Amino acid sequence: MYIGLGIFLIVLGAILFFAVSASVGGISLSMIGVILMIGGVLAIVLSFLMQAGNRRTGGVTTTRESHVDPNTGTRVDRTDVDPH
Repeated sequence: MYIGLGIFLIVLGAILFFAVSASVGGISLSMIGVILMIGGVLAIVLSFLMQAGNRRTGGVTTTRESHVDPNTGTRVDRTDVDPH
């Protein structure tokens, strides 16, 4: 999700830095472009770090099943854990 945002920020920052020559009183558009490009790179790096963290901790599948034993009439709960 953040990869798309990061690419958008990099492109917008590059446009402001390289292609816009207009000036706004008191605001440097080229500096805003640099800030947006840095923010885009950070968004992409953080996205990769979050995905890497999810892969390390998300390797377990749990299945729970509950039913009543017809012979005894008692409730039977079963939990299966499948580590990947």
